[in-house]
Amino acid sequence: QVQLAESGGGSVQAGGSLRLSCVASGYSFSHSCVGWFRQAPGQEHEGVGAISVHARMAYSADSVKGRFTVSRDNAGNTVYLQMNSLAPEDSAMYYCAATRGDCWSPLSKNEYHYWGQGTQVTVSS
Repeated sequence: QVQLAESGGGSVQAGGSLRLSCVASGYSFSHSCVGWFRQAPGQEHEGVGAISVHARMAYSADSVKGRFTVSRDNAGNTVYLQMNSLAPEDSAMYYCAATRGDCWSPLSKNEYHYWGQGTQVTVSS
């Protein structure tokens, strides 16, 4: 059974940083794109970052460009989302997701087959 588990969320003041982790069990990230999405109450899922198979390419949404970075550790089957200069509008539930192969639209949720349960990020002003 494939399971993705996020960790690292929490409460932080504006301007602070958090690093989220996504660990897979029952599945290898080595041949997947892995993406990070967030969803605030009443809003749609927003793709914030993704990394392609073999980490050839990393992608960031315009809203987080220059602040959020996705990286991966295939040996540890873990993907990270480093979030710097956090702002209150970054508050949301953050999810990681994985594809079954490479991805064409890495920030589109429709690309992804496996999802974690999410970790909450709250940024106070």
